[in-house]
Amino acid sequence: MTEPEGPVPFRTFILKVANRCNIDCDYCFVFNSKDQAARRLPARMDLAVAQAAARRIGEHASAHRLRTIHVVLHGGEPLLVGVGHMTGLLEAVRDAAPAGTRVLFELQTNGTLLSSAWLDLFERYEVAVGVSLDGPPRANNRHRLTHAGRSSAASAVRGIELLRSRPHLFAGVLAVVDLANDPVEVHDYLAAFEPPVIDFGLPHATHDDPPHRSDPGMPEYGLWMSRVYDAWLARPEYGHSVRMLEDIVALSSGVRGSVETLGLAPPTSVVIESDGSIEGVDTLRSVEEGATWLGLDVLRHSFDEALSHPKLLHRQHGKNALAEQCRACPLVDVCGGGYLPHRFSEAQGYRNPSVYCADLEYLIRHVQGSLRQHGWNPYARAVASP
Repeated sequence: MTEPEGPVPFRTFILKVANRCNIDCDYCFVFNSKDQAARRLPARMDLAVAQAAARRIGEHASAHRLRTIHVVLHGGEPLLVGVGHMTGLLEAVRDAAPAGTRVLFELQTNGTLLSSAWLDLFERYEVAVGVSLDGPPRANNRHRLTHAGRSSAASAVRGIELLRSRPHLFAGVLAVVDLANDPVEVHDYLAAFEPPVIDFGLPHATHDDPPHRSDPGMPEYGLWMSRVYDAWLARPEYGHSVRMLEDIVALSSGVRGSVETLGLAPPTSVVIESDGSIEGVDTLRSVEEGATWLGLDVLRHSFDEALSHPKLLHRQHGKNALAEQCRACPLVDVCGGGYLPHRFSEAQGYRNPSVYCADLEYLIRHVQGSLRQHGWNPYARAVASP
């Protein structure tokens, strides 16, 4: 596998349009992790900052002749900015896009504030909407409560049902894995909303602050996701994809895409905070204070300057950025060493296997074993598409 000759341009721009939230998820990497910088940032992105970010995005798209870019509206809870302000943000980005570049808008929300007025706005700008929900109310209530300690499940489900009335806007559901929840029950509950995608995320953890396990000797997260895989595969009538599992299938077949959590392709996303600061992987807030800080902002710096920032260079180095154990592993092209925040330790930085190494190995081998039963040939590699 050859490495890219130079830095791969950004193609996904994550705008932190809000830095406050109306619920208080205990695993939130923005507000309940080691880095509390978000609490000191502006509650919402000013239009002048959005316009500066939009100009930088347009400049980057033009310089690298990008035909398509993704702009993700994120938070906090992005709907807290209000319909009027969000209209200005969307307009700024669309107006600054160069001719010949298509802007695909996406938004990630907890769903509790969705309304017909919001959906009308999303229709106008073709915004695809993803909703965070961890499963049935009992499962969701383990972590996703309001600031007053009440359930947010009913409000989130109401938002999803409203979104389902315009299925072309529904991007999917994002759920965080909790071993206390039954994986088949969670999967089937989320599948009943008919999302195009279910995206399961592993809880953020490091070697200094490892994930909870009832049996440290077992790949419990790998077993959990394997049961999801079996449930998903057993029902051919399901029309949704499960992102982690489809990524494993694609990477096992030789496809190289820009997958942030798996594989060796350089990530192509960048974060713009509500004050205009440019950051790389914002989930590094779960690692240590200042892990995301680059000292760059859209008012003074281009995205090309961010591409060559020392803190982001590891994104371009593929296998060479990984621990020796990972480089020698036969599954490295699929797992890619695991998600960057999950590799961290104070002693070794990011040159560690993922804290989910055994889980990823179990899951990948489970998926590949299933594929072989269905006639998959690992030597008939798919043609890579960058």
